Amino acid sequence: MKNKANQITLIYTLFALFLAIISFKLAKQYSSHLDCYNFSFIKDIFFITITGILFRYILSKNDKRNTEINKSLRQTNDKLKESNDKYDIVAKATSDTIWDWKIPEDHITWNKGIKGIFGYSQDQVGKNSKWWFDNIHPEDSIKMSVKLYSFLEQKTEKWQDQYRFKCADGTYKYVLDRGFILKDENGKAVRMIGAIQDITKQKEEENRLKLLETVFTEAKDSIIITQAFSDDNQIPKIVFANPAFSKMSGYEHSEIIGKSPNFFMGKNSDLQEIEKLTDSIKNKTECFLEIILNKKDQSEYWVRLSFIPVYNLEHDLSHWISIQRDITEEKKLEKEKEILIRELTQNNKDLKQFSYITSHNLRAPLSNLTGLLNLIEDFTIEDEELKEILRGFKISTHLLNETINDLAKVITIKDSTSIQNEELQIRDIFKNILNQLHIQLESIKPQLNIIYGNVVKINTNKAYFESIFINLLTNSLKYRSKNRDLVIDIIIAEEENDTIKILFRDNGIGIDLERNKNKIFGLYQRFHDYPDSKGLGLFLVKSQIETMGGTISIQSEVEKGTEFTLTFKS
Repeated sequence: MKNKANQITLIYTLFALFLAIISFKLAKQYSSHLDCYNFSFIKDIFFITITGILFRYILSKNDKRNTEINKSLRQTNDKLKESNDKYDIVAKATSDTIWDWKIPEDHITWNKGIKGIFGYSQDQVGKNSKWWFDNIHPEDSIKMSVKLYSFLEQKTEKWQDQYRFKCADGTYKYVLDRGFILKDENGKAVRMIGAIQDITKQKEEENRLKLLETVFTEAKDSIIITQAFSDDNQIPKIVFANPAFSKMSGYEHSEIIGKSPNFFMGKNSDLQEIEKLTDSIKNKTECFLEIILNKKDQSEYWVRLSFIPVYNLEHDLSHWISIQRDITEEKKLEKEKEILIRELTQNNKDLKQFSYITSHNLRAPLSNLTGLLNLIEDFTIEDEELKEILRGFKISTHLLNETINDLAKVITIKDSTSIQNEELQIRDIFKNILNQLHIQLESIKPQLNIIYGNVVKINTNKAYFESIFINLLTNSLKYRSKNRDLVIDIIIAEEENDTIKILFRDNGIGIDLERNKNKIFGLYQRFHDYPDSKGLGLFLVKSQIETMGGTISIQSEVEKGTEFTLTFKS
């Protein structure tokens, strides 16, 4: 720049000298006052020299100032370029959407983040604040705009808010929007620059953590979280306990935190269960156990607890979670149940022994008594009163004998823990049943319909199967209606899971189930005033079918008939 100033000064000086010389030559040619023009020429040379020096000085100062301005501009440009480079790098690194809002003109520009985060192309993005506010979720828009415009009137420079912003595909993302406001000399907002950050995942995680916190705090089971490790060979110290644990143990939250769960174990805590727990902690495996713990008042209670390891993202053990349930009442009921089972088992043995005594030891004297009564029939007794006494005695003896026989049948069924099954032809077995009831069937002549369907064979106990259907057929014959001909339907079908279903239906006098539903299959339960009704048949049917692993159910209506549904394992 100095060379340029020198060049301009030199040109100025030479040009001024050239003009001065020309003027001097012309004056000398046309004037006779030479001395006067010589002096004037000398003054011109002096003036040119002085002005040249002054002109060079001014140019040098101006060049120096321009040099400083250029240097400052270069520095400013370098800083702007560096700032822009940093801005671009930060925008790429954070994936933030940067916006620049010129408030008086209501003009907004967006960086490329609007495409990367929200999927909008440049031609889809509006240039004013209306487009911005229109894409905020309706539930957040009013609240956010009120807060923003209220902020513009305040003296603060920084603003931030959270809301949901609409994506190009119509979905919404949670965002954190932070802005910086610029104001003019009058304090009026003229420009605002901000960055929108996608916090959807953080928000979802926050909601998930809130949900987990709710589960922890509202759970009825007690939950504690402990440290990962312990230095004193005890269970790691508690770092969190939910209200249910405090309620269960009686300890306040502040009394629990920082203490090992060993604190709650007493003299009656099972050492094997404690060892099981410590081994689980040592091996970093989950553990399930039942143990006695002590409350704050030193009373004991049973808990069923799980101790589960929790790992962080680096797969390192970070904590243990223990879920505990108070099972004191359950243990109490179990103990009472064990006592009851022992008592029932003993009573059952006693009853079975009594049944054996009744059914076996009474047989011999009963047989002798029956024999004596048969012998008496060979004698002629003329005393009518004595004959009546003997007749009543004979009837009572006969009923006693039938009762003992029935009791023997029941004992036989109940003692049969396992029965022998065999594969039978279904048609053959029903043919045999009908042959045994031939006389009764011929006498009454019911309409008997047996539908075999696709069932050919059945794997069952022959004696029990025959006994069941003989009892059902006998009941149908016995309890038939006098107002219509007897119809009996037996429908056989093969069901899923290797099961055969048999529907046994008649149109007899039926049973009042509303009155007798809970007594249908009871021992010696009678539902009709028939003289030969003993109330044993349905009890034997149910006992036999259940012994074979089957089921029976009944539907009946008075004067309409009865329907049994039986299932057998095929």
